[in-house]
Amino acid sequence: MSYGGDYGGYPGQPRQQPRGPRQHQGAQMLPIPGREAPPRRQAPPRQAPPRPAGPPPQAPGDGPPAARTPRRGKRRFGPGKILLSLLLVFVLFIAGVWIYLETSINRVDAIKDYSGRPAAASGTNWLIVGSDSRDGLSQEQEARLATGDSEAAGAGTRTDTIMVAHLPDNSTKPTLISLPRDSQVAIPGHGKSKINAAFSLGGPALLVQTVEQATGLHIDHYAEIGFGGFANIVDAIGGVDMCIDKEMHDDYTNISIPAGCQKLDGPHALGFVRMRHSAATPRSDLDRVENQRKFIGALVSQIATPGTLLNPFDFFPLLSAAPGALTMDSGDHLNNLVGLAFALRGISDGGVVTTTVPVTSGSAENWDKTKSKQLFDALRGDTPVPDSAIMN
Repeated sequence: MSYGGDYGGYPGQPRQQPRGPRQHQGAQMLPIPGREAPPRRQAPPRQAPPRPAGPPPQAPGDGPPAARTPRRGKRRFGPGKILLSLLLVFVLFIAGVWIYLETSINRVDAIKDYSGRPAAASGTNWLIVGSDSRDGLSQEQEARLATGDSEAAGAGTRTDTIMVAHLPDNSTKPTLISLPRDSQVAIPGHGKSKINAAFSLGGPALLVQTVEQATGLHIDHYAEIGFGGFANIVDAIGGVDMCIDKEMHDDYTNISIPAGCQKLDGPHALGFVRMRHSAATPRSDLDRVENQRKFIGALVSQIATPGTLLNPFDFFPLLSAAPGALTMDSGDHLNNLVGLAFALRGISDGGVVTTTVPVTSGSAENWDKTKSKQLFDALRGDTPVPDSAIMN
């Protein structure tokens, strides 16, 4: 009797499909004897997600992308860095020049305190001296500069030029005053004599004291230049442009200067500021000190121009000549000298009052007491100099 197939059943029951063994969770399907196990369903392969755009992934230990240094080519200096480098070099150069001049200029103890010294007042006063010193000059150089007989002149002991420069503390014009070298004044400890004798008797210190006592002005700074130094500075800048009204000839020095506008070299410039025995200088020392003020104005103005300071053929010779040519008080500094030069630039264009100490008519030896007092009182008070006290 059939039971409805391989799996059997009761009569009348429909035949059922064979059922595989019941599976339990976690149990392994066992194959039925005599039949192959159905193929195992495979899960579809997992597809990797699309790779995002950006830098490739880094290997472990490479660090974050920001920490990696990109490769660069050779560094190039841009215009800003080049200008900065040039500016730094220029600043260092100026600093080096400043230190060189500050430490190379000759020094002397010219300004000293003493009993009865005039008190400091408004403004600043310089004593500017041009000495007839021939120190360091060979016989050939003395002949070229026409300095004259050194023994007869008492070389190195007299002053051909004595000036006081007053720099005010207000808007009043600076003043440059010439003291004629033959002025008769009291020299402390030596009685009355020519003012330039103070230099030979006691050097710069006695000259400063003599000028202070004679003028009542407190001298704050001192500057001195000799024959050779003066000529060297003029030659260093290629000469100084001057306009000469009349032909000048001095039999004592045998210097001749033609009339007209021209460039004076060292020897001719020295002859111009010293000349007083000429038909062009009938007032002798009074004409000479006026010419000295004119030349100082032209010299300072020319040195301060960009054409001199920016021209290496003028600037470096000037840099070489200046330290040996100048002598300053031991308490003075280069910034004081720069301030003086800046103030005196206006001599040529009327920005500086220039005058000689008023003297009696026809004489450079005796000062006019009334007018000279007006002059010195104005300087002490930083007030304009009265026209009546100005003498050229």
